[in-house]
Amino acid sequence: MPIRFDVLTLFPEIFHGYLSQSILRHAIERGLVEVHLWNFRDWAKGKRKNVDDRPYGGGPGMVLMCEPIIAAVEAVQAKAQPPGHLVMLTPSGERLTQRLVQELAQHPRLLLLCGRYEGFDERIRILLQPQEISIGDYVCNGGEVPAMVIIDTVIRLVPGVLGKSESLVEESHAEPGLVEYPQYTRPRVFRGLAVPEVLLSGNHKQIAQWRRQQALLRSQQRHGSCSNSPAESPSASKGVSQHEEQCADRSDSHPRQNVFPSSHTTS
Repeated sequence: MPIRFDVLTLFPEIFHGYLSQSILRHAIERGLVEVHLWNFRDWAKGKRKNVDDRPYGGGPGMVLMCEPIIAAVEAVQAKAQPPGHLVMLTPSGERLTQRLVQELAQHPRLLLLCGRYEGFDERIRILLQPQEISIGDYVCNGGEVPAMVIIDTVIRLVPGVLGKSESLVEESHAEPGLVEYPQYTRPRVFRGLAVPEVLLSGNHKQIAQWRRQQALLRSQQRHGSCSNSPAESPSASKGVSQHEEQCADRSDSHPRQNVFPSSHTTS
């Protein structure tokens, strides 16, 4: 049974190019994923099909109105069974993590509610009681790109979508806080940087150990959140290549700029 996404938005045309590319397109063609697009304006009244209005109390921007949004959600829910799990893309929602993606992937049908402008009238949230999700503390013009992130991350967990299921086990965040080990391909040496010898050894046990150690090391360096047992401590790892040490030195000499979250209207 395929997983079904119903995307409710003011700008369904944003998704046309996205749906025609890469893994998602192949998954749709093979019947593993369905994506249906719905325009809020189709449930708006009047000649102008207005879906937004000025906020009570004053202030900049416009707010999405209760009537067309709730009418759209209820109509789309009735178009198929089950009615689906409703997700509202909002900056005040729960932060999207791989754990949350795994939970979303358990639902056979997801309705993704994309905001715009100054967001939704609060009564929409109260009446529909959606799961509220944010993809991060930064500004998006609308909920369409966050909806694409939800689709992209969830379909990877649908059986048959990826070529090799092993990819899910070894990629970043398969374990909470753990990022993937570094990858290499040809040539063996590029601009003086050589592929670590252990990867050329053919010893699968040593390669697996090296990759695990590198994943732990990277996780600790980048997030500082990966708790390691003494047996898995990155400081005890062997086989760290010379050019990785050089890259670390370069990184230290060019520290990352701190980015602070800002308030935003739609995520």
